[in-house]
Amino acid sequence: MPDIIQLLPDNIANQIAAGEVIQRPASAVKELLENAVDAGADEIKLIVNDAGKSLIQVIDNGKGMSEIDARMSFERHATSKIKDIEDLFRIKTMGFRGEALASIAAVAQVELKTKRAEDETGVFLEVENSVVIKQEPIAATNGTSIAMKNLFFNVPARRNFLKSNAAELRHIVDEFVRVAMAFPEIFFSLSSNGQQVFHLEAGTLKQRIVQILGNNYNAKVVSVQEHTDYMNIYGFVGKPETAKKTRGDQYFFVNNRFIKSAYLNHAVMNAFDEMIAKDSFPMYTLFIDLDPSQLDINVHPTKQEIKFEDEKIVYAFVQSAVKHALAQFSITPTLDFELDASIQSLDAVSKPFTEENKSSATSSSLYSTFTKKNQAHFVESKSELKHWKDFYEPTKKVSSTELQVDSNETKKDFDFLDAHNSKFETENCFQLHNTFIILPTHNGYYLLHQQNAHERILYERFIAAVDGKPMSTQQSLFPVTIDLAPADAVLLNELLPDLQHLGYMLEPFGNNTFVIQGTPADVVQGNEKVAIEKMLEQYKHFSNDLKYSKREKLLRSLALQQAIKPGTSLTEKEMKGLVEDLFNCTTPNITANGKPTYLEFKKNELNKMFGR
Repeated sequence: MPDIIQLLPDNIANQIAAGEVIQRPASAVKELLENAVDAGADEIKLIVNDAGKSLIQVIDNGKGMSEIDARMSFERHATSKIKDIEDLFRIKTMGFRGEALASIAAVAQVELKTKRAEDETGVFLEVENSVVIKQEPIAATNGTSIAMKNLFFNVPARRNFLKSNAAELRHIVDEFVRVAMAFPEIFFSLSSNGQQVFHLEAGTLKQRIVQILGNNYNAKVVSVQEHTDYMNIYGFVGKPETAKKTRGDQYFFVNNRFIKSAYLNHAVMNAFDEMIAKDSFPMYTLFIDLDPSQLDINVHPTKQEIKFEDEKIVYAFVQSAVKHALAQFSITPTLDFELDASIQSLDAVSKPFTEENKSSATSSSLYSTFTKKNQAHFVESKSELKHWKDFYEPTKKVSSTELQVDSNETKKDFDFLDAHNSKFETENCFQLHNTFIILPTHNGYYLLHQQNAHERILYERFIAAVDGKPMSTQQSLFPVTIDLAPADAVLLNELLPDLQHLGYMLEPFGNNTFVIQGTPADVVQGNEKVAIEKMLEQYKHFSNDLKYSKREKLLRSLALQQAIKPGTSLTEKEMKGLVEDLFNCTTPNITANGKPTYLEFKKNELNKMFGR
């Protein structure tokens, strides 16, 4: 039998290794940007075409490379950062394994121009399929320009797994933002297909946060700053009112390296305990600096997951620092959380109780009524209290007793609008707690949840719209512009074709700005910007759920965002319209997300509850 084990050819070994490091265009963007940072650049430009599939180019003004270093940089495991095993635990740079350029050269056509300040000429290299096919001296500016073209040109199967350009560009924006956020002292720009997406001037961390996440954070962030011998933590957290339904605006950096850590995220969430809703997420951009020997960054090819030597200390430190910051800036409420904000701002609460106030209060008849002994029978006669009974007079209310009905008894037959034998009386429906609609029937009643019901109605309307029955658009008399964070602008561009079917007329206006020319008829004039911002926020809430298509996420987002919210008072006509629209739906009993739109309560079941 012949021997069967043999060494892989270098180009195939490189392609296999590249699979761990370069999974998509965004992976290459991350590696190239980090190399530029390590080169000491203070100006870094990223240029992409076709979401990085045809071109990714990074230009920096860093220290550049010599001719030999330029050639060596494409060899596997070629690095200037590691000389012995101990160096692995003293890493302070972004890259260190020496795999990035070798991996990129294995799956793309690469052109490198580089020049050091002390050299008269630069060097030009052309690499394809891990082979240097051209090397020559050139005139060049100080620094490095590296362009990778036609990603996965020699691995077509990998190329077929790439997503749409819009989806891949969003991944690129994510990686770009993570590096740019970590180094606010460096100028960064990103251009896509000739259009500038980001232009980030060098500045402070707060300025960089506002540049990336939007002006709405300018006055709504709190500084975090704690220093100890073991570790330092600094950065910003958003005030509670900026919490969103998505995790998007959350960044952790350890020694300036972006990391993902559910453990540390939990520490921040704990610091916000009872200050934000359970299903909301606070904004934070936090940096932890500690001795590299206290952590292991070499546990994952992307280096986004790390191990701390003592996780519990780091957790406690993060939680404590955020809590301290919130308290220090008077974000932590001093009154009961249930107390209305408008009450907290009243003079009686916020101002001191002076002697003058005290004498005025004690001289009133109301004060004497409640302070004299044996005077209870006089209370009602006092003019200031004569209407107190009105609060307790019975009005046309329905008991809010929570009724439990076996789900098996909840009827699911949908022949509700039989013209000859209607099962309910829409004329007699009424609203309870501005949230529910009570609908009497000949055999009990239906209890509808107005938001859930409206979500189902809107969802089916939207399906019909994108399937060929576009919704009518209400033209804006005075078109308004909406400025978005760059990442949101990329997302909105991706959704424009479907939004047009749903009644939105939006036109890109350059520099992450859009003109709103028209909206669906049911969007209140003057509320267009809020509607679009909330839709984008809801869309991002679904973005991690792989089982939904892009269109499905959009339809669900719009249904959730536009549905009538609890607490909204409805007229009799509006209630009747809502009921009839619901039971004309294909699937009236549940929302798109599986929540019930109504429950049926039968007369015999109600009698059983009362022992009858």
